[in-house]
This record gives sequence, C-alpha cells and structure tokens, in this order.
Amino acid sequence: MKDKLSLIDTNILVYAYDKTEREKHKICRDLVARCWNLETEYAISLQNISEFYVIITRKVENPIPIQNARSIVKDIIDFNGWRKINFTQNTIISAMNINKRYKIHYWDALLAATMRENDIFSIYTENESDFKKIRWLDVINPIRWL
Repeated sequence: MKDKLSLIDTNILVYAYDKTEREKHKICRDLVARCWNLETEYAISLQNISEFYVIITRKVENPIPIQNARSIVKDIIDFNGWRKINFTQNTIISAMNINKRYKIHYWDALLAATMRENDIFSIYTENESDFKKIRWLDVINPIRWL
C-alpha cells in the first residue's frame, strides 16, 4: 500500500540541512531521507524550493555555502522521488480567497491552494498555527514534541 502523498514544507526541508538545532535536524533529515531512499514520495512546491534556497544561504544561524545550496536544489529538481508542483494564475486567485477566508499569511495560502490543485491534502510542517485553520488540510508536525 502506497502512503498518501504529503508535501514537505520549507521549514522541514531547512531543518533537514541546517544542523544548528540538532534534534530538529535529525528528525527532519530522517524524514527527508525516506524520499531520497525511495521509501516514499513527497511533494514539494517550486515555492518551497525557492524559499529553502534563500533561507539556507542567508537566514539561518550558520548559512551553507551557495554552491552547496545550489547542489541540493538541483538534486531535488532532478530527482523523480520528489513530486514537484507549481502554482498558476488561477492558483493566485484561490490563494487570495484562502488568505481572506482563513486569515493566514498569503504565502501559506498560496502553498495550500497549490496543494489543493494538485490533490495533496497533507503537509509536514512546523507551522501548525496557520495550516490547521484550513479544514481540508491534514497537518503533521514531526517536531512538535521537542
């Protein structure tokens, strides 16, 4: 039986590669490794990949070298174990509606709209507060109990 498809949010991907918070890093690294090892398939949006690049090279306490980040991004893009999804013009309209209805950040609404358009209703994220407001979304926080 195949697992239901879940999206990996940017924060989980960042923790998987940023070693600053060791416990979060280990949990997220192991979660992401399941995809790299072809044990499961995860979805990731091009928005997540772009956010990851900026955060991992500029915003974390110990940024990784740009060349390393570029390599990770290229690997994700090239690897078939990651289902890449993207938004369209119509997704933007849906995102504005989600933003208004659930009163969440626009970028989170855009991600949720992109997921819905791709029939993905589960997300691994640390950001429970915004995504749990969306009733049709199953929110999984793998680092909640740390």
